[in-house]
Amino acid sequence: MVSVLQNVAVDCADAYGLALFWSGVTGRPLDPDSAPGDRETRVLLAEGPVLYFNQVLEPKRDKNRLHLCLRPDTSRDREVERLLALGATFLADHRDPDGTGWAVLADPEGNEFCVLRSASERAAAHP
Repeated sequence: MVSVLQNVAVDCADAYGLALFWSGVTGRPLDPDSAPGDRETRVLLAEGPVLYFNQVLEPKRDKNRLHLCLRPDTSRDREVERLLALGATFLADHRDPDGTGWAVLADPEGNEFCVLRSASERAAAHP
């Protein structure tokens, strides 16, 4: 017997607004029944669980104990720039001179996430 991961839930102040940001990040649509002001909204990913945004009263206080790691289809650094333009905030740089490492960003409500190297960047480093 096993459990199947249904969704990744994110508590937030503005469910629809934060879902719009993550829709832009992933290039995936919001649930078609979603509307501004909804207290619950989902981003429908191509495979795997959905991203579920749940509006709550209390603000985020500390560092996330669980976070998302993104592997872009473009270069890591180009993706970081794209995400910053979407409204992310740059938090920490763990990129190394040899091209390895990752960048830590936060979404508009302060939830941390990492941007890793793309599959092609990883392959180029290990021919």
